[in-house]
Amino acid sequence: MKSSALFSTVFTAAITAAAMTTAMAAGTSVPTVKITPLGSHAGEYCATDRAMLFEDPTGVRLVYDVGASVAGGSDPRLGDVHVVLLSHAHGDHIGAAKAAGANAGTCARPETVSALPATNTGEIIATKNAAIMTGIDMTGFLAKKVETIRGGTVENCAESGLSRDTIVPLQAPCRAGVQLGGKRTFKIAGQARGVQVTTVYAEHSNNASRAMLSETGRAPLASDELNAYVGHANGFVLSFSNGLRVYLSGDTSVMGEMKTIIGDFYRPNLAIINLGATTMPSEEAAYAVNTLIRPAAVIPSHSSEEGTVGGKLKPGGRTADFVRLVKGRKVHLSLSGRTMAFDGKAKCVAGC
Repeated sequence: MKSSALFSTVFTAAITAAAMTTAMAAGTSVPTVKITPLGSHAGEYCATDRAMLFEDPTGVRLVYDVGASVAGGSDPRLGDVHVVLLSHAHGDHIGAAKAAGANAGTCARPETVSALPATNTGEIIATKNAAIMTGIDMTGFLAKKVETIRGGTVENCAESGLSRDTIVPLQAPCRAGVQLGGKRTFKIAGQARGVQVTTVYAEHSNNASRAMLSETGRAPLASDELNAYVGHANGFVLSFSNGLRVYLSGDTSVMGEMKTIIGDFYRPNLAIINLGATTMPSEEAAYAVNTLIRPAAVIPSHSSEEGTVGGKLKPGGRTADFVRLVKGRKVHLSLSGRTMAFDGKAKCVAGC
Protein backbone atom coordinates (compact mmCIF):
# COMPACT_ATOMS: atom_id res chain seq x y z
CA MET A 1 0.00 0.00 0.00
CA LYS A 2 1.35 3.48 -0.88
CA SER A 3 2.17 5.76 2.04
CA SER A 4 -0.51 8.28 1.04
CA ALA A 5 -3.19 5.57 0.91
CA LEU A 6 -1.99 4.13 4.23
CA PHE A 7 -2.08 7.59 5.83
CA SER A 8 -5.61 8.13 4.49
CA THR A 9 -6.81 4.81 5.91
CA VAL A 10 -5.27 5.44 9.34
CA PHE A 11 -6.54 9.03 9.40
CA THR A 12 -10.09 7.93 8.52
CA ALA A 13 -10.04 5.24 11.22
CA ALA A 14 -8.78 7.74 13.77
CA ILE A 15 -11.50 10.24 12.90
CA THR A 16 -14.18 7.52 13.12
CA ALA A 17 -12.90 6.36 16.51
CA ALA A 18 -12.78 9.94 17.76
CA ALA A 19 -16.33 10.57 16.59
CA MET A 20 -17.56 7.43 18.37
CA THR A 21 -15.73 8.43 21.56
CA THR A 22 -17.24 11.92 21.41
CA ALA A 23 -20.73 10.53 20.85
CA MET A 24 -20.35 8.15 23.81
CA ALA A 25 -19.03 10.95 26.01
CA ALA A 26 -21.99 13.09 25.04
CA GLY A 27 -24.38 10.32 26.03
CA THR A 28 -25.59 9.73 22.49
CA SER A 29 -27.29 6.35 22.04
CA VAL A 30 -28.70 4.33 19.18
CA PRO A 31 -32.45 5.01 18.79
CA THR A 32 -34.52 2.07 19.98
CA VAL A 33 -38.10 0.85 19.76
CA LYS A 34 -39.59 0.07 23.16
CA ILE A 35 -41.87 -2.97 23.38
CA THR A 36 -43.81 -3.54 26.61
CA PRO A 37 -46.05 -6.60 27.09
CA LEU A 38 -49.21 -5.74 29.02
CA GLY A 39 -50.10 -9.01 30.69
CA SER A 40 -52.26 -10.00 33.63
CA HIS A 41 -49.46 -10.52 36.18
CA ALA A 42 -46.38 -8.33 36.52
CA GLY A 43 -43.15 -10.03 35.50
CA GLU A 44 -44.89 -13.14 34.16
CA TYR A 45 -46.21 -14.54 30.87
CA CYS A 46 -49.73 -15.77 31.56
CA ALA A 47 -52.76 -17.48 30.04
CA THR A 48 -54.62 -14.42 28.70
CA ASP A 49 -51.57 -12.38 27.67
CA ARG A 50 -51.70 -10.93 24.16
CA ALA A 51 -51.40 -7.15 24.47
CA MET A 52 -48.22 -5.29 23.55
CA LEU A 53 -47.38 -1.61 23.59
CA PHE A 54 -44.90 -0.21 21.05
CA GLU A 55 -43.14 3.15 21.25
CA ASP A 56 -41.15 4.50 18.31
CA PRO A 57 -38.11 6.73 18.94
CA THR A 58 -40.15 9.63 17.55
CA GLY A 59 -42.83 9.12 20.23
CA VAL A 60 -45.57 7.34 18.24
CA ARG A 61 -47.26 4.79 20.52
CA LEU A 62 -49.31 1.82 19.33
CA VAL A 63 -51.07 -0.95 21.26
CA TYR A 64 -51.74 -4.35 19.69
CA ASP A 65 -54.57 -6.82 20.50
CA VAL A 66 -55.45 -5.57 23.99
CA GLY A 67 -57.37 -8.78 24.79
CA ALA A 68 -58.40 -9.40 28.40
CA SER A 69 -55.18 -8.55 30.24
CA VAL A 70 -55.58 -4.75 30.04
CA ALA A 71 -57.95 -3.10 32.53
CA GLY A 72 -59.78 -0.89 30.03
CA GLY A 73 -58.97 2.68 29.09
CA SER A 74 -58.00 3.59 32.66
CA ASP A 75 -55.20 1.02 32.89
CA PRO A 76 -52.24 3.16 34.06
CA ARG A 77 -49.77 1.11 32.02
CA LEU A 78 -51.18 2.41 28.75
CA GLY A 79 -50.20 6.06 28.95
CA ASP A 80 -50.70 7.85 25.65
CA VAL A 81 -51.96 5.60 22.86
CA HIS A 82 -52.06 7.02 19.33
CA VAL A 83 -53.03 3.88 17.37
CA VAL A 84 -54.92 0.71 18.34
CA LEU A 85 -54.18 -2.37 16.22
CA LEU A 86 -56.59 -5.32 16.06
CA SER A 87 -55.84 -8.60 14.28
CA HIS A 88 -59.33 -10.10 14.52
CA ALA A 89 -62.56 -9.91 16.50
CA HIS A 90 -62.43 -13.09 18.61
CA GLY A 91 -63.14 -12.28 22.23
CA ASP A 92 -59.64 -13.01 23.52
CA HIS A 93 -58.22 -10.35 21.15
CA ILE A 94 -60.86 -7.64 20.87
CA GLY A 95 -61.48 -8.00 24.59
CA ALA A 96 -64.88 -9.47 25.43
CA ALA A 97 -63.51 -9.22 28.98
CA LYS A 98 -60.92 -7.00 30.64
CA ALA A 99 -58.59 -7.42 33.59
CA ALA A 100 -60.31 -7.17 36.97
CA GLY A 101 -57.22 -5.42 38.29
CA ALA A 102 -53.47 -5.75 38.65
CA ASN A 103 -52.42 -9.36 39.29
CA ALA A 104 -56.05 -10.46 39.83
CA GLY A 105 -56.53 -14.22 40.00
CA THR A 106 -53.64 -16.49 39.09
CA CYS A 107 -51.32 -16.56 36.10
CA ALA A 108 -53.01 -19.77 34.93
CA ARG A 109 -56.52 -18.34 35.53
CA PRO A 110 -56.47 -14.52 35.54
CA GLU A 111 -59.55 -12.81 36.91
CA THR A 112 -61.54 -10.70 34.45
CA VAL A 113 -64.80 -8.76 34.22
CA SER A 114 -67.07 -8.37 31.21
CA ALA A 115 -66.23 -5.60 28.74
CA LEU A 116 -69.35 -6.15 26.63
CA PRO A 117 -70.94 -4.76 24.62
CA ALA A 118 -68.31 -2.01 24.22
CA THR A 119 -65.33 -4.45 24.16
CA ASN A 120 -62.00 -3.66 25.78
CA THR A 121 -60.64 -2.44 22.44
CA GLY A 122 -63.58 -0.09 21.87
CA GLU A 123 -63.23 1.38 25.37
CA ILE A 124 -59.52 2.03 24.95
CA ILE A 125 -59.99 3.70 21.55
CA ALA A 126 -62.70 5.94 23.00
CA THR A 127 -60.67 6.84 26.08
CA LYS A 128 -57.37 7.48 24.31
CA ASN A 129 -58.62 9.29 21.17
CA ALA A 130 -56.80 6.67 19.13
CA ALA A 131 -56.80 5.78 15.45
CA ILE A 132 -58.44 2.43 14.64
CA MET A 133 -56.04 0.42 12.46
CA THR A 134 -57.37 -2.89 11.21
CA GLY A 135 -59.35 -4.32 8.29
CA ILE A 136 -62.17 -2.28 6.78
CA ASP A 137 -65.01 -4.37 8.21
CA MET A 138 -63.57 -4.48 11.71
CA THR A 139 -62.89 -0.75 11.55
CA GLY A 140 -66.58 -0.05 11.02
CA PHE A 141 -67.55 -2.49 13.77
CA LEU A 142 -65.20 -0.84 16.28
CA ALA A 143 -66.20 2.66 15.21
CA LYS A 144 -69.80 1.85 16.15
CA LYS A 145 -68.62 0.74 19.60
CA VAL A 146 -66.75 4.01 20.05
CA GLU A 147 -69.72 6.06 18.84
CA THR A 148 -71.96 4.37 21.39
CA ILE A 149 -69.53 5.27 24.16
CA ARG A 150 -68.76 8.84 23.09
CA GLY A 151 -71.66 9.86 20.90
CA GLY A 152 -71.14 11.53 17.53
CA THR A 153 -69.50 9.99 14.48
CA VAL A 154 -66.02 8.50 14.16
CA GLU A 155 -64.66 9.99 10.93
CA ASN A 156 -61.90 8.72 8.64
CA CYS A 157 -58.42 9.77 9.74
CA ALA A 158 -56.96 12.75 7.91
CA GLU A 159 -54.09 11.67 5.68
CA SER A 160 -51.59 13.15 3.23
CA GLY A 161 -48.95 12.04 0.73
CA LEU A 162 -48.13 8.74 -0.90
CA SER A 163 -47.45 7.07 2.45
CA ARG A 164 -50.87 8.18 3.75
CA ASP A 165 -49.46 10.09 6.71
CA THR A 166 -51.69 10.69 9.72
CA ILE A 167 -50.44 13.13 12.34
CA VAL A 168 -50.81 12.11 15.99
CA PRO A 169 -51.83 12.75 18.73
CA LEU A 170 -55.44 13.08 17.65
CA GLN A 171 -58.21 15.20 19.10
CA ALA A 172 -60.77 12.42 18.61
CA PRO A 173 -60.80 8.76 17.53
CA CYS A 174 -60.68 8.16 13.79
CA ARG A 175 -60.86 5.33 11.25
CA ALA A 176 -57.61 4.20 9.61
CA GLY A 177 -58.89 0.93 8.19
CA VAL A 178 -57.40 -0.64 5.08
CA GLN A 179 -57.87 -3.71 2.93
CA LEU A 180 -55.30 -6.51 3.18
CA GLY A 181 -51.95 -5.23 1.95
CA GLY A 182 -52.87 -1.61 2.62
CA LYS A 183 -50.70 0.61 4.80
CA ARG A 184 -50.74 3.84 6.74
CA THR A 185 -48.01 5.93 8.38
CA PHE A 186 -48.41 7.62 11.76
CA LYS A 187 -46.19 10.59 12.62
CA ILE A 188 -45.77 13.02 15.45
CA ALA A 189 -46.20 16.61 14.24
CA GLY A 190 -42.88 18.03 13.04
CA GLN A 191 -41.19 14.65 12.65
CA ALA A 192 -39.93 13.60 9.22
CA ARG A 193 -40.41 9.90 9.96
CA GLY A 194 -42.92 7.79 11.81
CA VAL A 195 -44.29 4.25 11.98
CA GLN A 196 -45.62 2.60 8.84
CA VAL A 197 -48.27 -0.05 9.52
CA THR A 198 -49.11 -2.64 6.86
CA THR A 199 -51.88 -5.23 7.14
CA VAL A 200 -50.95 -8.72 5.96
CA TYR A 201 -52.90 -11.93 5.55
CA ALA A 202 -53.63 -14.31 8.44
CA GLU A 203 -55.17 -17.74 7.86
CA HIS A 204 -57.82 -17.72 10.58
CA SER A 205 -61.56 -17.36 11.06
CA ASN A 206 -62.85 -13.94 12.05
CA ASN A 207 -66.22 -13.34 13.60
CA ALA A 208 -67.78 -11.34 16.40
CA SER A 209 -69.81 -13.28 18.96
CA ARG A 210 -73.51 -12.52 19.22
CA ALA A 211 -72.88 -11.04 22.69
CA MET A 212 -70.93 -8.21 21.02
CA LEU A 213 -73.85 -7.29 18.77
CA SER A 214 -76.88 -5.09 19.23
CA GLU A 215 -80.15 -6.87 19.95
CA THR A 216 -81.36 -6.31 16.40
CA GLY A 217 -78.13 -7.71 14.99
CA ARG A 218 -78.11 -10.67 17.35
CA ALA A 219 -81.62 -11.96 16.84
CA PRO A 220 -81.40 -13.26 13.23
CA LEU A 221 -78.24 -15.27 14.04
CA ALA A 222 -79.30 -16.93 17.27
CA SER A 223 -81.52 -19.68 15.89
CA ASP A 224 -78.73 -21.03 13.66
CA GLU A 225 -75.91 -20.70 16.22
CA LEU A 226 -74.09 -18.26 13.98
CA ASN A 227 -71.80 -15.36 14.81
CA ALA A 228 -71.24 -12.24 12.71
CA TYR A 229 -68.54 -12.28 10.02
CA VAL A 230 -66.46 -9.11 10.21
CA GLY A 231 -64.00 -9.45 7.33
CA HIS A 232 -60.54 -10.98 6.97
CA ALA A 233 -58.34 -11.75 9.93
CA ASN A 234 -54.97 -10.06 9.52
CA GLY A 235 -51.47 -9.67 10.86
CA PHE A 236 -49.28 -6.57 10.64
CA VAL A 237 -45.82 -5.47 9.61
CA LEU A 238 -44.61 -2.43 11.55
CA SER A 239 -41.73 -0.42 10.08
CA PHE A 240 -40.23 1.88 12.70
CA SER A 241 -38.16 5.01 12.22
CA ASN A 242 -34.93 3.35 13.41
CA GLY A 243 -35.17 0.60 10.78
CA LEU A 244 -36.70 -2.12 12.97
CA ARG A 245 -39.30 -4.19 11.10
CA VAL A 246 -41.70 -6.23 13.24
CA TYR A 247 -44.07 -8.94 12.02
CA LEU A 248 -47.16 -9.41 14.20
CA SER A 249 -48.60 -12.74 13.13
CA GLY A 250 -52.03 -12.44 14.72
CA ASP A 251 -53.75 -15.80 14.97
CA THR A 252 -52.81 -17.81 11.91
CA SER A 253 -51.78 -21.24 10.77
CA VAL A 254 -48.56 -21.86 8.88
CA MET A 255 -49.04 -20.52 5.35
CA GLY A 256 -47.03 -19.98 2.18
CA GLU A 257 -47.25 -16.18 2.49
CA MET A 258 -44.93 -16.37 5.49
CA LYS A 259 -42.17 -17.22 3.01
CA THR A 260 -43.12 -15.19 -0.06
CA ILE A 261 -44.79 -12.03 1.24
CA ILE A 262 -43.61 -11.77 4.84
CA GLY A 263 -40.11 -13.26 4.65
CA ASP A 264 -39.04 -12.38 1.11
CA PHE A 265 -40.77 -9.03 0.58
CA TYR A 266 -41.22 -7.33 3.98
CA ARG A 267 -38.20 -9.06 5.56
CA PRO A 268 -38.98 -8.44 9.24
CA ASN A 269 -36.06 -8.74 11.61
CA LEU A 270 -38.27 -9.29 14.69
CA ALA A 271 -41.32 -11.58 14.73
CA ILE A 272 -44.02 -11.74 17.40
CA ILE A 273 -45.56 -15.15 16.85
CA ASN A 274 -48.90 -16.33 18.24
CA LEU A 275 -48.87 -19.92 19.46
CA GLY A 276 -51.97 -21.98 20.14
CA ALA A 277 -53.27 -25.50 20.39
CA THR A 278 -55.99 -24.76 17.82
CA THR A 279 -54.04 -22.39 15.55
CA MET A 280 -50.27 -22.76 15.28
CA PRO A 281 -48.76 -25.23 17.78
CA SER A 282 -45.12 -24.96 18.77
CA GLU A 283 -43.71 -27.25 16.08
CA GLU A 284 -45.46 -25.39 13.26
CA ALA A 285 -44.62 -22.01 14.78
CA ALA A 286 -40.93 -22.90 15.04
CA TYR A 287 -40.92 -24.07 11.41
CA ALA A 288 -42.47 -20.76 10.36
CA VAL A 289 -39.74 -18.85 12.21
CA ASN A 290 -36.76 -21.04 11.29
CA THR A 291 -37.57 -21.73 7.64
CA LEU A 292 -40.15 -19.27 6.31
CA ILE A 293 -39.87 -15.88 8.02
CA ARG A 294 -36.24 -16.08 9.22
CA PRO A 295 -36.11 -13.06 11.56
CA ALA A 296 -33.12 -12.22 13.73
CA ALA A 297 -35.21 -12.48 16.90
CA VAL A 298 -38.62 -13.70 17.99
CA ILE A 299 -41.08 -13.14 20.83
CA PRO A 300 -43.67 -15.88 21.50
CA SER A 301 -47.19 -14.74 22.37
CA HIS A 302 -50.72 -16.10 22.82
CA SER A 303 -49.66 -19.44 24.33
CA SER A 304 -52.85 -19.58 26.46
CA GLU A 305 -51.00 -21.09 29.40
CA GLU A 306 -49.00 -20.21 32.47
CA GLY A 307 -45.81 -19.83 30.48
CA THR A 308 -43.51 -18.67 33.27
CA VAL A 309 -43.13 -19.03 37.03
CA GLY A 310 -41.14 -16.36 38.81
CA GLY A 311 -40.31 -14.87 35.44
CA LYS A 312 -38.62 -18.07 34.29
CA LEU A 313 -39.81 -20.39 31.52
CA LYS A 314 -42.09 -23.12 32.85
CA PRO A 315 -40.96 -26.55 31.60
CA GLY A 316 -43.30 -28.83 29.70
CA GLY A 317 -45.56 -26.19 28.18
CA ARG A 318 -46.24 -24.92 24.68
CA THR A 319 -43.93 -21.94 25.12
CA ALA A 320 -41.04 -24.06 26.38
CA ASP A 321 -41.47 -26.44 23.46
CA PHE A 322 -41.38 -23.53 21.00
CA VAL A 323 -38.22 -22.09 22.59
CA ARG A 324 -36.56 -25.51 22.36
CA LEU A 325 -37.38 -25.82 18.66
CA VAL A 326 -36.31 -22.35 17.50
CA LYS A 327 -32.76 -22.41 16.16
CA GLY A 328 -30.20 -19.78 15.23
CA ARG A 329 -32.00 -16.72 16.59
CA LYS A 330 -32.77 -15.02 19.87
CA VAL A 331 -36.03 -15.84 21.66
CA HIS A 332 -37.23 -13.21 24.13
CA LEU A 333 -39.95 -13.99 26.67
CA SER A 334 -42.91 -11.65 26.87
CA LEU A 335 -42.91 -10.75 30.58
CA SER A 336 -45.66 -8.33 31.59
CA GLY A 337 -44.46 -4.83 32.33
CA ARG A 338 -40.87 -5.48 31.28
CA THR A 339 -39.92 -3.01 28.55
CA MET A 340 -37.56 -4.39 25.92
CA ALA A 341 -35.59 -1.95 23.74
CA PHE A 342 -34.60 -3.01 20.21
CA ASP A 343 -32.25 -1.34 17.78
CA GLY A 344 -32.85 -1.28 14.03
CA LYS A 345 -31.36 -4.77 13.57
CA ALA A 346 -33.61 -6.37 16.21
CA LYS A 347 -30.85 -6.58 18.79
CA CYS A 348 -32.30 -6.20 22.27
CA VAL A 349 -30.12 -3.61 24.00
CA ALA A 350 -32.10 -3.35 27.26
CA GLY A 351 -34.77 -5.25 29.18
CA CYS A 352 -34.14 -8.74 27.79
